Amino acid sequence: MENGNGNVIEVVHLRKSFGNNPVLKDIDFAARKGEVTCIIGSSGSGKSTLLRCINLLELPDAGEIRFHGKDIQSGAMSLAEYNARVGMIFQQFNLFYNMTALKNCMVGQMKVLGRKPAEAEENAMKYLKKVGMERYTGAKPRQLSGGQKQRVAIARALSMDPEVLLFDEPTSALDPEMVGEVLTVMQDLAKSGLTMLVVTHEMGFARTVADNVVFMDNGVIAEEGPPQDVLVNPKHPRLKEFLASVL
Repeated sequence: MENGNGNVIEVVHLRKSFGNNPVLKDIDFAARKGEVTCIIGSSGSGKSTLLRCINLLELPDAGEIRFHGKDIQSGAMSLAEYNARVGMIFQQFNLFYNMTALKNCMVGQMKVLGRKPAEAEENAMKYLKKVGMERYTGAKPRQLSGGQKQRVAIARALSMDPEVLLFDEPTSALDPEMVGEVLTVMQDLAKSGLTMLVVTHEMGFARTVADNVVFMDNGVIAEEGPPQDVLVNPKHPRLKEFLASVL
C-alpha cells in the first residue's frame, strides 16, 4: 500500500442490512499483501456478505472498502479495473456452460484486459496447467466433475492476473472426495504469495494455510488473529462453541 503498512484491502466501519436485518455491523479489518486471511463462522454470520461487499456484488450501506488506500466506491478506479485486480471464486463455479474450459479462461482477458486471442490463450493454458486441467481444455462444464469445474474457475480468475483472490466457500458444493484437489490448488497459490481472502468451513486448511483467521458471529468480528491463537486457543465463548461443533 502506498502508505507502507502492507494492506492491500481495508474494510472500514462497513455496514450492510437486508431490509430490517443488519447482516454486517461496523466491520473493520485489513488483508495484507501476500497473506491468506480465512473467514470462519456459522451460517448467517455475515461471511459471504462481507466477501460480496468487498467485490461490490453487494453495495454496502455505510463504510469504506479501500484498495491500496483508495476508497473503491469513490470512483477513483473503474469497477472493471477493480474486478480484474480482485478476482472471485464462487461456491457454484459460475462458469459459462456454452464455452470450453479454455474459452472460459480466455473471454475475460479479451473483453476486460483487451488481450489478443493468442496472448489470452497462452495465459489461459499456463493457468489451466497450474491447476492440473490442461488435459480438459476442450471440455465444457457439463463434462467435468465439481472439483474440475472449480479448478477451471480458479484458472479463469488467475488468467486475469489478479492481485487478490476472494474465495466464497469454494469447496462447499463439492463431493467430499473432490475437496482435497481444490484445497491443494489453493495451498499452492498461497505458497506463491498471492493475497487470498477465503470464506471456508475447512478448519484444517485454515489452520495450516492462513496467516490470519477472522471469526464472524452475528454480523461482527468476534475474534481475529493467527490460527494458533484463534483455532487452538480461542478466547470468545461463541468461537469455542463454533469450533466444538465443526471439529
